[in-house]
Amino acid sequence: MNNNTSVRITTFDNGLRIISDEMSSVETASAGVWVEAGARFEAQKINGVSHMLEHMTFKGTRKRSAQAIAEEIEDVGGHINAYTSRENTAYYAKVLKDDLGLAVDVVADLVQNATLDAEELERERGVILQEINQANDTPDDVVFDLFQDACFPDQALGRPVLGTYDGISQMPREDILGYMQDHYRPGGMVLAAAGNLNHDRLVDLAGEHFAADASKSDGDQQGPAKYVGGDVRQNRDIEQVHVLLGFESFSYVDDDFYTASVLSMLFGGGMSSRLFQEVREKRGLVYSVYSFITAYADAGVFGIYAGTGEKEAAELIPVVCDEIGKLDQGVGAEELERAKAQLKSSILMSLESTSSRAEQLARQLMIFGRPIPASEAVAKIEAVDEAAIRDVAARIFQGTPTVAALGPIGQVAAFDQIQARLG
Repeated sequence: MNNNTSVRITTFDNGLRIISDEMSSVETASAGVWVEAGARFEAQKINGVSHMLEHMTFKGTRKRSAQAIAEEIEDVGGHINAYTSRENTAYYAKVLKDDLGLAVDVVADLVQNATLDAEELERERGVILQEINQANDTPDDVVFDLFQDACFPDQALGRPVLGTYDGISQMPREDILGYMQDHYRPGGMVLAAAGNLNHDRLVDLAGEHFAADASKSDGDQQGPAKYVGGDVRQNRDIEQVHVLLGFESFSYVDDDFYTASVLSMLFGGGMSSRLFQEVREKRGLVYSVYSFITAYADAGVFGIYAGTGEKEAAELIPVVCDEIGKLDQGVGAEELERAKAQLKSSILMSLESTSSRAEQLARQLMIFGRPIPASEAVAKIEAVDEAAIRDVAARIFQGTPTVAALGPIGQVAAFDQIQARLG
């Protein structure tokens, strides 16, 4: 088991954090830059700017055209990508071990030298608007955005990562440039790499390709997260009803995060889970049903998703509420051990991927200020017992629920009925 003996960290005077995990048994290396810039850092008028900036960095830098960015990595058989979340934006590449220098060069170029060319901006703005339209045509995307907004209303954390059609249509280049200048600074970045590499060489590469600017990233979030909860529904003429039921849960740093994660796995994390067996296998009410944990630096949500038919929707929520109620009767030793085994295996299996390792290291350094050894995470999972599950389940499910429903929603139980059933 990886105990992080191969992990090393270096911090530059400019605030850039460099973390690596050396894996001598593989032939590849993954390297990326994680930036403290995401949807929860955005003022309302620039909602979607983090994602828009992610797109624009690939449209050209002072050193490379958009075509050159793609070709230089693909010329050596590698691949490059990026994503935006609510708490960070990531740019990463996976290459053969001898091409690590190129990967660091390119990702460093992206996060420091994007030109935000005005013509390219207008072209890419159209691409992002198409992405928003596509998301709006995807019911399970829409219902999750509705759910997020109901959990965290009037907060940056509750707004969509993509932004809105009107907001992106009107967002001026100056606002995007200002956001980049405020957030894309070495003090708000982590360079993370994993694979067949040498940490000292990685540090040298960082010294070559990152600016010496020591100004700190303006990484202040738009206020602390405050879960509220509530009810949001949107009637649509589609075949399925998409339903989300959620509750306040725990942040990454909360002592009960791992217990909640085991609870989610046990309750709706796989084909052997309670929800899957009762709602799909025994009753045939859904094709898809699962529970999940969404955690942030200072907040968390326990959620349950189901996609069902219009007629079946009337039965769905009461059955889910009844399954929640049964948790008060305790859980069996066998199902608890099964859930813990699933969670442990997901952690350990991810260690086989260089890109997953790099991502884990970056996020752990940002959240905890240190890498979390797999053995530590596994020990915390192992320590979860039946009493802890009952205690955490009681705390989660006694809170104010969030209900989001989309589709032909006439048969979905009213919010007060759901509260009463849970109560």
